[in-house]
Amino acid sequence: MHPLPCSGAGLLHSRILLPLMGMRVSPPHSLSALLGAGWFRRLLQKPKPSSVESLKSSHSASSSPSSSSSSAKSSSSSPGTSLATSSISLSPVSALDISASDSPRWDKSYDVCICHSEQDMELVEELVSYLEGQPESFRCFLQLRDAVAGSAVVTELCDAVQNSHCWVMLITPGFLQDPWCRYQMHQALAEAPMANGRTIPVLKDVDRKDYPRELRNIYYIYMALKEKSFRQIRDTVMRYLQELCRSSTKRME
Repeated sequence: MHPLPCSGAGLLHSRILLPLMGMRVSPPHSLSALLGAGWFRRLLQKPKPSSVESLKSSHSASSSPSSSSSSAKSSSSSPGTSLATSSISLSPVSALDISASDSPRWDKSYDVCICHSEQDMELVEELVSYLEGQPESFRCFLQLRDAVAGSAVVTELCDAVQNSHCWVMLITPGFLQDPWCRYQMHQALAEAPMANGRTIPVLKDVDRKDYPRELRNIYYIYMALKEKSFRQIRDTVMRYLQELCRSSTKRME
């Protein structure tokens, strides 16, 4: 699938919208209430390694080439759908390569930041559980679980974008109506405006005509079958981390 054409007006529109960082905004009451709800945060609490070093060690001890060959197989088996199956094939690089102690993967706190509407929380929890359960143990930022209690929403959203390698945007009718989702989308575009592979739009129950103009130069994944879309997201994140490691190695040579 090819990206939707992006007109000059669309690019200008996105550039005008990007400098939102300086705006003084107050979080929606519903989001503030959820962020302050300790029981909800505990419900979503995930067991975290005591440090990045412990996560590195666990990968070094458990990863094997077989896990990467299965991931490459799942990527190649998907028909030509958007970014996850673009012309760049997933190389047979083992999980050990992206999880080595000197991997640039560890330069950021998270592998994936999930941007979503509160209405889609159930689906997002399934996606996060899938990604974190992979052999690579992808580190996901989920705002209602990982945000610091009492901190400013704007600060949390900006930090999550800056401290993540990839950004999954679950674009649903709820996303399009949520100003915080729009804000986080603009922050991701400001961080890497043309980054196919880092920005991963996922469309669900949204017509093509309603696809955000700011993203029309970026490949997207259309979620028809949930399991297949989860694999595509996983393969896309894996491909980006592999390319990151490969580029880092070339610079050191």
